[in-house]
Amino acid sequence: MTTATSPHAAGTFPHGVHPADEKQYAENAAIEVLPTPKLVTIPLVQHLGAPAEAVVKTKQDVQMGEQIGKPAGFISAAVHASISGKVGMGCSVTMPNGRRVQAVPITAAETQPLAGVDLLDDVLGGDWPKDASQYEPKAIADAAGAAGIVGLGGAAFPSHVKLVRNAQKPIDTLLLNGCECEPYLTADYRLMLEYPAAVVCGALLAARANGAGRIVIVIEDNKPQAVEAMKKAAARTNIEVAVVHTKYPQGGERQAIYAITGRAVPTGGLPLDVGVVVVNVGTAAAIARAVVRGKPLTHRVITVTGPGIVRPANVLAPIGVTYGELIAHCGGLKPEAARVIAGGPMMGFSLGELDTPVTKGTSGVTVLTAREIDKAEQTTCLRCGRCVDACPLNLVPSKLGVAARSQDWDLARKYHMMACIECGCCSFACPASIPLTQLIRTGKTKLPRKK
Repeated sequence: MTTATSPHAAGTFPHGVHPADEKQYAENAAIEVLPTPKLVTIPLVQHLGAPAEAVVKTKQDVQMGEQIGKPAGFISAAVHASISGKVGMGCSVTMPNGRRVQAVPITAAETQPLAGVDLLDDVLGGDWPKDASQYEPKAIADAAGAAGIVGLGGAAFPSHVKLVRNAQKPIDTLLLNGCECEPYLTADYRLMLEYPAAVVCGALLAARANGAGRIVIVIEDNKPQAVEAMKKAAARTNIEVAVVHTKYPQGGERQAIYAITGRAVPTGGLPLDVGVVVVNVGTAAAIARAVVRGKPLTHRVITVTGPGIVRPANVLAPIGVTYGELIAHCGGLKPEAARVIAGGPMMGFSLGELDTPVTKGTSGVTVLTAREIDKAEQTTCLRCGRCVDACPLNLVPSKLGVAARSQDWDLARKYHMMACIECGCCSFACPASIPLTQLIRTGKTKLPRKK
């Protein structure tokens, strides 16, 4: 095991920004379990790809872990009940990004199969094997698919797709993303500190499935305790622990790949094109649970944090609980709270309603005060180029902002609007306070498809 990257890698990537990490609010808060809510509302769209199709009926009794939505294609994901209870009438909910999706409400039964410490141990604790050779590659991918696992770092891409071997594009490197570069969020950090064995097991299984010969856990150098915990857990395995420079968005797939391997994913391409697969550390733990224990993805660790929350925490919560209940569990909002964000401040969405349900891709809830959100008045573009200097994908955000505002779709395509990862670097760097990321995000939803 080594902490070195490949000979041609620099341990970082070009461009990017350095926002204050603000991890101090929740980094020392051990993972705790949210008490079973009276109701969960579970969206059938919590992933990229086709929506899941409901397979339960109103008034049907379901058990925790029972499938309530089946995948509607290869790029889709199953959805499972996160509590035991009775199914209510199907409904639609508004997600943090404004999209309306179908959902399945479940009213909790008086008795739950797992709660408190027992639930935490079942999801993350206990013994995990350090040898994946007993599991067949296809069986690992199939188990991840049946469990409805998606990327828990926020992208929510169905994980079984990354685990299937591709003869045309073989994988030689698996990266475990433990950077958690988004300010304020600490869920992955606490997972690596408290339950590193589950992460290691998931990494070995993922590499066994997709054929990667090299496994690297990637962690930023502002998390030395996580580095040591993962080194200890990975002892006597072929897993490397690579320490990279702290810079945003180091946790992006393309940025992590470049920092470790020196390979550049082409614009419009995928990590698969350069022989790499990237899996979040939380996703790896979920893969371990699916394969070793046969349990689907029903809960995830969510950071509730920021200067506007009474008691910042890292909470193991059932999918479908509301943001409001998470906030109430953490003591509620402080009087000076001014904005609640689903996720972190760089890539998250401001919430208009706190009864919005959390999903598999919900990594955090960040509550800011007026002090953090006050910005200078927006002015016209200065042509300074700072957004270009900051963009980790070498795009020209100022041009994309103009294209979005004017709905000039030819210009949008010329400057590769769809390649934008919406990381927020351009907005952060802009001295004119132009909301470039929001403009591009809106433009992407309106960009007509080429016929």
